[in-house]
Amino acid sequence: MDKPKKFHLFDAVLMSVVVVMVAESAAPAAAIGPSQFFWWIFLLILFFVPYGLLSSELGTAYTGDGGLYDWVKKAFGDRWGGRLAWYYWINYPLWMASLAVLFTSTMTQIFSLHLGIWVTMIIQLVFIWAVVLLGNKPVSESKWIMNLAAIGKIVIVVGLGVLGIYVAVTRGVANEYSGMNLLPKANLSSLSNLSVIIFNFLGFEVVATMADDMDNPTKQIPKAIIYGGALIAFLYLLMAFGMGVAVPTSKLSPSSGLIDSFVLLIGHMNWFVILIGILFLYILGSEMVSWALGVNYVADYAAKNHDLPAIFAKEDKQGMPVGTGYLNGVVASVLCIASPFIPNQDIFWAFFSLNVVALLMSYTMMFPAFWKLRKTDPDRERPFKVKGGSVMINLMTWVPEVLLILTIILSIVPTDSGEISSKVPVLIGTILTIIVGEIVVRYAERSK
Repeated sequence: MDKPKKFHLFDAVLMSVVVVMVAESAAPAAAIGPSQFFWWIFLLILFFVPYGLLSSELGTAYTGDGGLYDWVKKAFGDRWGGRLAWYYWINYPLWMASLAVLFTSTMTQIFSLHLGIWVTMIIQLVFIWAVVLLGNKPVSESKWIMNLAAIGKIVIVVGLGVLGIYVAVTRGVANEYSGMNLLPKANLSSLSNLSVIIFNFLGFEVVATMADDMDNPTKQIPKAIIYGGALIAFLYLLMAFGMGVAVPTSKLSPSSGLIDSFVLLIGHMNWFVILIGILFLYILGSEMVSWALGVNYVADYAAKNHDLPAIFAKEDKQGMPVGTGYLNGVVASVLCIASPFIPNQDIFWAFFSLNVVALLMSYTMMFPAFWKLRKTDPDRERPFKVKGGSVMINLMTWVPEVLLILTIILSIVPTDSGEISSKVPVLIGTILTIIVGEIVVRYAERSK
């Protein structure tokens, strides 16, 4: 007798929230201002729903450890698979470095500390290597880390949202939420942060891997996408509303905005803000551990297929991809050691922006891969298949693709003189990432 399926719709929705929602990106998204409400709904409909449906079809049709890498490789060949694996991997140590910087800045903020450069650097390195060691453990040994992080996220979201509503009713708001302010501004620079909203939606393809454990994946997957996406958008907007009540958009810091908002909403630094800060510090580390499980396996899988260098495929006795894990730590450590010597930069935002661009670049390959595989592999069994004729399939493929490309361009190319200092370093970092990636992929090809 077959075992009853234990992964239900509620589980899929909850899993999407735990995996997709990242607390530290709430402040950068809120920095868009009141018009973010429009953009969340706009991108939920035109990006997230197509992305969720397409990734669900690919994830249930092409099962395996490679995920995005497998899909792109099957569609466009080994070299493009290697490029995908490189961009998908490199975003992770960049992200880890940004969170190490955010970890120390948040710690000094909530505990009113004054740390020197070397003490700060040591704490950042401890953060990085603690994440590396935990990320090299099997998921069964770190499940409790994610469960506690989920509770912490709920406390932060509800706390910020409830405080924001209370203060809005009793004291008023720091930003004007009138009709015109809720509409997008007519300039390109205002669209630069849209990449952060798209970043906040990514990761849902992980849910599709649970199709075999669902009662009815054909019906449950699209419902999980819609409900999960709507819930994620609501939770982010609840946090953003609380920040918007507390801090004027022009003064909202992408790095300290979350804690600043709690301090301003309550009126002073107290035990509750310190508790929120400690939860936030814990969440930063736990998010890195949870994403390591996916990123490291993809890089390991690509290296076994000789599309990344062999060091990515080094495993321990338990089969964990420790080679990739240690590389994560080395790259993130180098970045943190170099960060004090980078002048006139918000280091968190610089590393985080480059991380966002690298991850978005990897997903630009997913939509064309879906379209290509529909043409070249039509007889493949697809437990979940996106419905619609050729017009609908083309719209669901190319509208999100265009949005991805536009947001990447707007994230790295200055649209006015005021953006040169913030975007040119990200542009240079993006170019270097592409060049190094080409060298790494072609080096790996030599081992075939």
